[in-house]
Amino acid sequence: MKCAICHHGQTEPDKIHVTLKRDNTILVFQNVPAQVCDNCGEEYLSSETNHLLLEQANRSFAHHELLSLLDFVA
Repeated sequence: MKCAICHHGQTEPDKIHVTLKRDNTILVFQNVPAQVCDNCGEEYLSSETNHLLLEQANRSFAHHELLSLLDFVA
């Protein structure tokens, strides 16, 4: 798909890191599937990936850890 931000690049499948913060907890998810613009680097998550990511994050936030590095599970 054409990038909605720069309007010049095309997106390609890749794996990214996503960092989420709530209160004093920071979660870093690695290996999250995304579409990434080959021109500007803008990252796009599918609605399904976003939904799964937020479900996993909510479970992790419940543990009240300060920092967690997690592998995304599709």
